[in-house]
Amino acid sequence: MSTIFSINKKKLFTLEEANQLLPLVIKLTEDSSRNVKKLINQLEAFPDKKNDKALELEEQVNKLIELWQNKVEKLGLRPKGLWLCDFDNGAGYFCWKYPENKISFYHGYNEGFSGRKKLDTEAQLSI
Repeated sequence: MSTIFSINKKKLFTLEEANQLLPLVIKLTEDSSRNVKKLINQLEAFPDKKNDKALELEEQVNKLIELWQNKVEKLGLRPKGLWLCDFDNGAGYFCWKYPENKISFYHGYNEGFSGRKKLDTEAQLSI
């Protein structure tokens, strides 16, 4: 039996496995999103965005986002945008975007976020 927590491995997910992992992904994303929002709020208080402190805050935001991306990659997911990641299912991707609370969408390998389709019973059975 394989574990869904394999580190840095290419991973194929069943819908059930993706949904089992989702609470951890949501927690990581909530924490990262909250911390990024705090820094952005501080950054917006600076009239001069080229000020050293503003540039430092911007760098911290970028580091937090990069850290989130690295964490979800280590879980076998593919970060595709800010708080957006895909679970490879062998035929395409289950697609999740924060703050969705379950995996409800999928798309093919050659389609992006704009090609997302709602999962339904028939689609779930064929994936």
